[in-house]
This record gives sequence, structure tokens and C-alpha cells, in this order.
Amino acid sequence: QAQLVESGGGLVQPGGSLRLSCVASGSTLDYLAIAWFRLAPGKEREGVSCISAGDDSTYYADSVKGRFTISRDNAGNTVSLQMNSLKPEDTAVYYCATDYAPRCKDLGDPRFASWGRGTQVTVSS
Repeated sequence: QAQLVESGGGLVQPGGSLRLSCVASGSTLDYLAIAWFRLAPGKEREGVSCISAGDDSTYYADSVKGRFTISRDNAGNTVSLQMNSLKPEDTAVYYCATDYAPRCKDLGDPRFASWGRGTQVTVSS
């Protein structure tokens, strides 16, 4: 099984940007759909974005559409989430996840087989 590791979180002012990365130790992500979720205090886990394998189809929650971009590097080892125009309500722990399938599931379905440990994103002035 792929062990997913997130990085790139931090503290940023409203309107700023961050780029999160998800890598798999000992495995490639090239054939897997990879999703990003986030969990904020007092809120339910929210599916943020997903990228399918093969055609790299992408999907976004309405709350981040137009501000976040998910992408996969050519080597297939890293899936990134570029987050622009960040808002305080984007503050959360962000997780990448895979269900070992090539196509994305509905972002409303949080049942994934493998999760990273998360990276904290804090948007505050």
C-alpha cells in the first residue's frame, strides 16, 4: 500500500497562496486517483479536490472552485494542490487520500483506503 505524505502547509495571510504536495513513499501515484480533503475544528471532513489517473480529469468542491488547482507531476510521484486567494475559512488540516482506483469518486464520499497524516493550513492576519 502507498504511504501518503503531505507537505507545504503553513500560516498565510488572507489573499495569499500555498502549494501543498502529496507524495507516496515506496510507490508511484501515476495510476491512482488522488483526492484532497480538509478537516476544520467543529466541521465535518470536506472533499476539496480530486484528480483521476490517465486523463487527469479534475474535480473541485464549489467552495474552492476557481481558487485551487490540483495537478500531477510528469513523473507521477507528486500530486499538488495550488491554493490561491486563501480565506480564513480555508483554515484546516489538509489530507491527501487514495482508494487505489484510477477514477475519482464523488467528493462527498470520504471512504478512502489510504490517508496521509495531514498538513495544517492556517489563514489569518
